[in-house]
Amino acid sequence: MSSRLSVIFYIILCLEIGIALTVLPWVHLEWLGLSDWSNNYFLLLAAHKTGYGVQRFIASGWVRGAVSGIGILNLGMGLWELVHFRQTVRALDSGQPSVESSRQKLPERVTANDAQPVKADPLSDYPRRNR
Repeated sequence: MSSRLSVIFYIILCLEIGIALTVLPWVHLEWLGLSDWSNNYFLLLAAHKTGYGVQRFIASGWVRGAVSGIGILNLGMGLWELVHFRQTVRALDSGQPSVESSRQKLPERVTANDAQPVKADPLSDYPRRNR
């Protein structure tokens, strides 16, 4: 049950972040009380401290496109998880990874330290210092 809820919350999170990152850089939301992408409080604060080139950089189409691209990737991840919901839940329930790596066995390296067991001094043998 918890694995199903985890996957459902992950799907909702991916879709929500994807929609926000895809749409918000391009939409003017002044009617909702939100400001433009390039004219918000935190950006103005950062621009005031570092110089106003930061604001022009964030307002450029390149950065808006990159943020929208990350949003589209999030939407894709959410849709992929939605399509493969049962497979992901089964993998979480069994405790095995959903993607298997190559099954090549790497040769085990034996070093000089591996051959001898490590002896640790117990802490109870040391006197305590009162400060």
